[in-house]
Amino acid sequence: MIERYLSNRFLILYFTPFSLGALSTFTFEPFNITLLNLVIFPLFFFFIVFINKKSKVIYRNKPYKINLFLFGLLFGFGFYLSGLSWISNSLTFDENFKVLIPFAIILIPLLLSLFTALTIIFVGPHLKFDFSSIIVFSASLAISDYIRAIILTGFPWNLWAYSTVNANEMLQVINVIGLYSYNLIVITFFTLPIIFFFKIDIIKKILATILIIFISISLYIYGNFEINKNKIILNEVSDKTFVKIVSPNFDLKYGLSLSEIEDRFKKLIRYSEPDKDRETFFIWPEGVFSGYSFNDILVFKNLFSNNFSKKHYIILGVNRLDQQSGNFYNSIIILNNQFEIIQNYNKRKLVPFGEFLPFENLFNKLGFKKITEGHGSFLKGRQNNNLKIEKLSVLPLICYEVIFTNLIQNSEEDTNLIINISEDAWFGNTIGPDQHFAKSIFRAIENNTFFLRSANKGVSAIIDNKGNIVKQLNRNEAGNIEFKVPLIKANKIKNDLIFYLLLITYLLIFLICKKKYVRK
Repeated sequence: MIERYLSNRFLILYFTPFSLGALSTFTFEPFNITLLNLVIFPLFFFFIVFINKKSKVIYRNKPYKINLFLFGLLFGFGFYLSGLSWISNSLTFDENFKVLIPFAIILIPLLLSLFTALTIIFVGPHLKFDFSSIIVFSASLAISDYIRAIILTGFPWNLWAYSTVNANEMLQVINVIGLYSYNLIVITFFTLPIIFFFKIDIIKKILATILIIFISISLYIYGNFEINKNKIILNEVSDKTFVKIVSPNFDLKYGLSLSEIEDRFKKLIRYSEPDKDRETFFIWPEGVFSGYSFNDILVFKNLFSNNFSKKHYIILGVNRLDQQSGNFYNSIIILNNQFEIIQNYNKRKLVPFGEFLPFENLFNKLGFKKITEGHGSFLKGRQNNNLKIEKLSVLPLICYEVIFTNLIQNSEEDTNLIINISEDAWFGNTIGPDQHFAKSIFRAIENNTFFLRSANKGVSAIIDNKGNIVKQLNRNEAGNIEFKVPLIKANKIKNDLIFYLLLITYLLIFLICKKKYVRK
């Protein structure tokens, strides 16, 4: 039975990698079956070695490296197709974009699959059932993820590290070594069970297993120590600010009338439950005013002054007009009770097709525009500026900017709070909003700073500096959560250097292992 399966070219080169890639989605939010990766990665590795051995016999009708390319491509396609299917939901709100749904479902995953395919075609011929191959395999996949995160505009969605979001103690090391170093360690850990296929003494397999367990326990003990130590530190923090995070659960609609916008304003105020005598920072999500710009909603100035006091500041997302170009920014602004802008930040990481059109002139001629309301593309923010008011130094992140760890690393040194606002209604009841929220936990740990998230039809939450969820509003839940947030200055480090050092270490281990193998 097994021999017939292993002799079937279609099953090995097409069905198996696609199935393994698709299955990996269950290791991420909202499923979080992390241990499944301990099966997926060893099988992925096993079949690459198997293809290496059999290509010249069973699959001789195709060039050798084509088999590896197909295997990597189909694994990546299964991974991205199942993990990014939620993107197509954002194309259902405009009739003009429904024609692009097949593109979103098929072409985007296929293009991203090239990262995996090119990695496997490069490293595949060198893999054997030995320890040095685990090193090469893990390092290559980690480098592939790193390149995917930085090339063009970058798309570091669902790095393998994110499948461990529930292992909070393990995650604490991220503040020391960084996301990409942790991602490398995670990939190595998931691949290690392949040693049971190695032709080595059972004693060596037992010792390797003990080593795996020892590393896991060590990371857990370190993380547990950091979390417990942090509880003491939080009790001693004197600088705190009272915040209310609002989630209105508005439906995503185009072409709202001014009266409908007014109704939204009143609901946001009602959900905010302002106490005029208490100093409060209110955080409203992105997209609550649909396609209306800040100038358009100035007519509701009296609603602000009548309901909020001088002790209040409101942080929200809105479109802002650039007077010179006539185009708009997607911005976070801080307002006082007189509806005056105190501080603002313009989004730097714009969503292709969602907020700007690549090759805009061409697509406009074809009748397309960006998915969000309005015809022109948003302008890209240029400044890496914190929002500073009173004792707050806020790192602002709009929507999917939360997935970019470099925005954390490059933030100002006096950052003591991170605020992320998002409009997750674009993705409906798909897995997208859950995966989006998971990234917030990592950003809080990386920066060692409290993380506040306000999302419409997504998860709104207060996350402490160690990634623990203090309070949250679930998807499709309206209301507010409040908390007196300790202001902790960031202690992040520029930890991409550690990733490079780890890669060099892996290379040295590989060379040493290979030299010993040659001598034998």
